[in-house]
Amino acid sequence: MGNLFGRKKQSRVTEQDKAILQLKQQRDKLRQYQKRVAQQLERERGVARQLLRDGKKERAKLLLKKKRYREQLLDKTENQITSLETMVQSIEFAQIETKVLEGLRLGNECLNRMHQVMSIEEVERILDETQEAVEYQRQIDELLAGSFTQEDEDAILEELNEITQEPIELPDVPSEPLPEKNPETVPAKARPRQADLVAAS
Repeated sequence: MGNLFGRKKQSRVTEQDKAILQLKQQRDKLRQYQKRVAQQLERERGVARQLLRDGKKERAKLLLKKKRYREQLLDKTENQITSLETMVQSIEFAQIETKVLEGLRLGNECLNRMHQVMSIEEVERILDETQEAVEYQRQIDELLAGSFTQEDEDAILEELNEITQEPIELPDVPSEPLPEKNPETVPAKARPRQADLVAAS
């Protein structure tokens, strides 16, 4: 009973699956960061416009420098997201390749086992026997199809004539006359008794 509950179930999640999940989580965090920075850039542009209206040119210039720096960070973030997505695709494709290679390995093992069961000599023997059987069947087909030469036809007719010329042996005819059939000669046991006939009626 303890083994039933104490046995650890083997996880179906591989290390590659965990790596893909972590990479996708990092990508999603970077996208959220991108969204926040884009909103901040829009706000800072509006603030810089307001500062220029208020005649505070130096402060507006400082704010635009800060905005420019954030835009560069945004470009770097986009490059990082692209790198993460490329890495995820590479790992997923490597998993597919691994499965394909495993399938090829199993198929190769299966073929090797089949080759061990049936050697080249065995295959050649079977092919020879098959060829002989096909040739034999072809000969039978030709005979049945009537593809005889004139010589064959002559031989068949000659054999037929020989058979018809042979004397037919019949059984000897009996020299004694055949007995006549007479109801009186039928044994008494075979004849029904008069009393039985009356009882039956």
